[in-house]
Amino acid sequence: MTDRKEPTHTAYGRQRIGRRHSQWLEIGTARLDASGDIHVFLNRTPIGGFDGYTYLARIGAQPPQSDPDRPEQDPDDG
Repeated sequence: MTDRKEPTHTAYGRQRIGRRHSQWLEIGTARLDASGDIHVFLNRTPIGGFDGYTYLARIGAQPPQSDPDRPEQDPDDG
């Protein structure tokens, strides 16, 4: 039986924006073969702020949130 050649995952790269903020950018695809090896095909990389971290999410899934949800601070609160 031959391995399927279609991608099984989407590759996301983290792009830093400042010290504490980042965003995920789609940078390619990947596939998992029958032997458990992962083949990654990058078709772009972020310019500036790319730290090399790559996240593989199954096709259709989203990467984790980049920044935690923080409630807006009211300027009248201390």
